Amino acid sequence: MFEPLTADDILTQLQNMELDSKLITKDAYSPNAELYPDGRIPFIDIHLNYLRTHKHVDPKNYLSNLRLMITPR
Repeated sequence: MFEPLTADDILTQLQNMELDSKLITKDAYSPNAELYPDGRIPFIDIHLNYLRTHKHVDPKNYLSNLRLMITPR
């Protein structure tokens, strides 16, 4: 069976997506002024937070689908 992704693996894949100029990785609005004083949550934080709060989601599938969604057509 396949080994699950570690937190470091997930972070590395998200960083690689952000560095890839062919992918559209945007930050988003965040109302949390304590954590994000400029009102913007970075791309990586968006997806790490999602995976932390949704334990039932398979990170491999999530990252694969994310890559498809942020690839320009």
